[in-house]
Amino acid sequence: MRNETRLLFTSYVSQIALLNAVPSAEVKFNVAPAVEQKLEENIQESSDFLQQISMVPVPNQTGDKVGIGTTRPLAGRTNTAAGNRRTPTDPTGTSDNGTYTCRQTNFDHAIKYSRLDAWRHKPNFQKLLRDAILKQQGRDRIMIGFNGTSAAPQTDRAANPLLQDVNEGWLHKIRTHAPERCLDNGALTEGGTKAIYVSAAGEVVDGDATNVDTADADYANLDALAFDALDLLDPWHRSDTDLVVIVGWKLVKDKYLNLLQAAGDTATEREAAHRILTLPKQLAGKRAVIVPFFPESSLLITSLDNLAIYWQEETRRRQIKDEPALDQIENYESVNEDYVVEDYGRCSFVENIKMGKKPA
Repeated sequence: MRNETRLLFTSYVSQIALLNAVPSAEVKFNVAPAVEQKLEENIQESSDFLQQISMVPVPNQTGDKVGIGTTRPLAGRTNTAAGNRRTPTDPTGTSDNGTYTCRQTNFDHAIKYSRLDAWRHKPNFQKLLRDAILKQQGRDRIMIGFNGTSAAPQTDRAANPLLQDVNEGWLHKIRTHAPERCLDNGALTEGGTKAIYVSAAGEVVDGDATNVDTADADYANLDALAFDALDLLDPWHRSDTDLVVIVGWKLVKDKYLNLLQAAGDTATEREAAHRILTLPKQLAGKRAVIVPFFPESSLLITSLDNLAIYWQEETRRRQIKDEPALDQIENYESVNEDYVVEDYGRCSFVENIKMGKKPA
């Protein structure tokens, strides 16, 4: 590390210690509550998707969900004149008993001296260091939320490149706690792996359907599949205006690639292709959303605030270490967190989708 870089790095470490009211940031410390809150806000602001879901601080490692609304209607009547007792029941219960459990997640990383030296002339040196860390923490959380299936004592990033073993994510919890909300083989899932085939024809552009040939597919198009999937939501949620369809990139590509290829290359056809690309993306009348790391052949219908990340207050630990033996600085950081689906009745998940005809 160059001398001028060393001065900047030392100032950075001293500033972290000052903000957290600790003698040194080079010894493991608890991040101060105000700093912890600001860090979480910055992580959320680093991603458009994270800004739209629920990020919830909780005081206890295990407890009851806090962001959940009612999961069933309340209105009714009891004939007390006949001796029947009015018996209120909890309208917020879900199939996982409405609880959460925060587990420790490590966000350790290292930055080489050469990278720091390249940043030494930047007036925002400390912000560069901070933002590089926060943005990746946000991306990791999205990756875990959509791909996590377990919380292994010893994770293996080589075997689980999408962080499948870091924590149990939203989709895994829907499969586990609400299998009746899942569709993966043309019927309610029972552990089958048969794909759902969607015709690449039959897509609608400006109100006009392309040539429809659905004899060899389960659904005429993605809209038909999404409409069918809406039936897996509780009836009182199906027409909510804040529902979105999170859709895998491969499905979007296959859907519009066929239309673009059919458009041709004349001036009129190129204009038609442009209109295809600039159309508001919708499925089953709901806004279609593409999110990083979402499984490419799946779709999820829910409201974005129904997906939550709970982080336990006062559990963020940190230590910054200079490691000259490896020519790098190291940041050890952890926080307890959980990935929560607030209301399973407000979601519908479809996977194993293939565009095209069924195989012979």
